[in-house]
Amino acid sequence: MPDRRGRAFAQLVELMARLRGPGGCPWDREQTHLSLRPYLLEEAYETLEAIEDGAPGRLREELGDLLLQVVFHAQIASEHGRFTIEDVVGGLAEKLIRRHPHVFGGARAASPDAVLARWERIKEEERAQAHAGPDAGGAAAEAGAAGQPGGALSGLPRTLPALALAQQMQTRAAERGVAWPDLAGAIRAVRERLDELERAAVASPPQAVEAALGGLLFAAAALPRYLGQNAELALRAACARFRERFDRMEARARASGQSLREYTADELLALWREAR
Repeated sequence: MPDRRGRAFAQLVELMARLRGPGGCPWDREQTHLSLRPYLLEEAYETLEAIEDGAPGRLREELGDLLLQVVFHAQIASEHGRFTIEDVVGGLAEKLIRRHPHVFGGARAASPDAVLARWERIKEEERAQAHAGPDAGGAAAEAGAAGQPGGALSGLPRTLPALALAQQMQTRAAERGVAWPDLAGAIRAVRERLDELERAAVASPPQAVEAALGGLLFAAAALPRYLGQNAELALRAACARFRERFDRMEARARASGQSLREYTADELLALWREAR
């Protein structure tokens, strides 16, 4: 089995090098790290959709497309003498060993929570070492707006969806003791931000309304942590439920020979209730 896996992966790497090489594909040859950004994001979301739909065949295909992006970027980096796919795989293996001392070392982990806590401590140590090492300047530049170099918020990707970014920022802040002590406190914060938004919406300039709205959304993003939930997944599930219910509303309207625009507000509310 290891030989078969190795041959399959080596073939993929060779195919990518051929596509990028002389006589290869004109489109592949002109791509850069920057030009490939939308495809990496698209493949990641398509993989997530296949997981949520419980479609093994699609998941296999989408994982392949996602892996292609990794190999593609590694090939471009290799051509510029920056790193190779072997560096990527080797670095990942080293990281897995380093972050699982309870498996590859003498440490113990009594529960999944203990594993996560140690994982975060190791990541924090890695961030501190990265910013203190010889490449500290580059690491600080990469951190950018993602937090002070070596700080609790450093290393958070600026390109994360805002909801996921808000939850991760608040999780890291909570690890430093900067958080409401319980769910009740977090809920009070949401209500206070909602009151601020209502006041701002009456007579405030757009910038103040935006700030109040952002404050409300940021406060709401703290709630899932107290509930043991993931904000991004919870919102995606809510969007899926809304899509299904809205589709049923449209289907009922079409069956009656009407457009939703032709319904009154009260009729739309009744239709929405019927579509449960």
